[in-house]
Amino acid sequence: MSERCDARPSEPPSRRTGISATLAANEALERKRREGVPVLPMAFGEAGLPVHPALRRELADAAGRNGYGPVAGSPELRAAAAGYWTRRGLPTDPELVVAGPGSKALLFGLLLIIGGEVAVPQPSWVSYAAQAALTGAGALFVPTRPDEGGVPDPELLAEAVRAARRRGRDVRSVVATLPDNPTGRLAGESTVRRLCEVARELDLLIISDEIYRDLVHASDETVSSPALFAPERTVVTTALSKHLAAGGWRLGVARLPEGAAGRALRADLLGTASEIWSCAPAPIQRAAAYAFSEPPELVEHVDRSRRLHAAVAGAVAARFTAAGCRVPAPQASFYVYPDFAPVADRLAEQGVRTGAELAELLLDRYGVGTLPGSAFGEPAPALRLRVATSLLYGESDEQRLAALEAEDPVELPWIARSLDRLERVLSEVTAAEPVPAGAALSAVG
Repeated sequence: MSERCDARPSEPPSRRTGISATLAANEALERKRREGVPVLPMAFGEAGLPVHPALRRELADAAGRNGYGPVAGSPELRAAAAGYWTRRGLPTDPELVVAGPGSKALLFGLLLIIGGEVAVPQPSWVSYAAQAALTGAGALFVPTRPDEGGVPDPELLAEAVRAARRRGRDVRSVVATLPDNPTGRLAGESTVRRLCEVARELDLLIISDEIYRDLVHASDETVSSPALFAPERTVVTTALSKHLAAGGWRLGVARLPEGAAGRALRADLLGTASEIWSCAPAPIQRAAAYAFSEPPELVEHVDRSRRLHAAVAGAVAARFTAAGCRVPAPQASFYVYPDFAPVADRLAEQGVRTGAELAELLLDRYGVGTLPGSAFGEPAPALRLRVATSLLYGESDEQRLAALEAEDPVELPWIARSLDRLERVLSEVTAAEPVPAGAALSAVG
């Protein structure tokens, strides 16, 4: 991202929080549908694909498993997750793997037991700061480096944490997201290495959210996990929800740090988990063990998913670029993060001066769902949006599977129609002479 701003704290922590911005936007779009308004659903970060038949089979076969299991997760799941990380260059002891009902629950459990404030990238996924507020501690936003995402600029992080501590604030951890949500970008190895150095200097625990790791678009691009460079102070989390499109199954796993610190953290996390969720659902654990063992049929499925995400995200980014936005090229996942600053004067003519007003205009006038950068910790005037592209793949499983199999998915009629509609909407919104509001829907519906 081109703009820089000072590291800043979130608002004073409150343990009251509204519904997650992503879920709220999804519900708003559903209301538009019920009103008969054509919508482009690009607010909700769902993978947008059917669950692979092999995973459904494993789940069905395990449906009779109705007993409580170990709080940490079944031995077969922990061994499979350990193998998954080992194949990615992170040798893992299954005893340091903990499963939970989604990585989101694991993250909250970790923040509770680590205590203190958490430094988070600016921008970053909506739940980091919200969960920090729920713990009563709060978050410290630190900008990312230009055109990178997911990792606080290490030099700004060092300055911000030292300044916060001088003021009596207790910052104990830092979150990285590799690859990033909301930007779809990937921090470079040098940035990650320097993050680890700063974390050692300041005694910060690193939580590396790697839920999009398997959705890096380019085959020669790799994720540099902080666990490679600071294994003694890095927690890694992942889940089934993104690369295997099983968000509703709610199953995540955490890889805890090596050594005595990791064993102590495990004991604390298990104590917390035992009081909150007891154990992850046993049938889902069985299917997850199969998933993390990575049989060839699932490896091929993930590879096709990655190609589909890359094709559609690239096509959406091109539409925003053509409309005059600055758009960092998406490197992973199914997110695009356009910046409307170059067309700010045209938006101001329509009364739009903040990211939230821009998102509201797109939703109310055109039925296009997006999220403003302010939902991800950006300043209110930032005219940036998080655009999720994965719900453009089709309205039925038949269409979504066709998109998955297509050589060129953007040429499929239903995807092409969505892209054409987006192009017309953006052309209107950024036009030198804005179209009157009453004519907008008929023009692009």
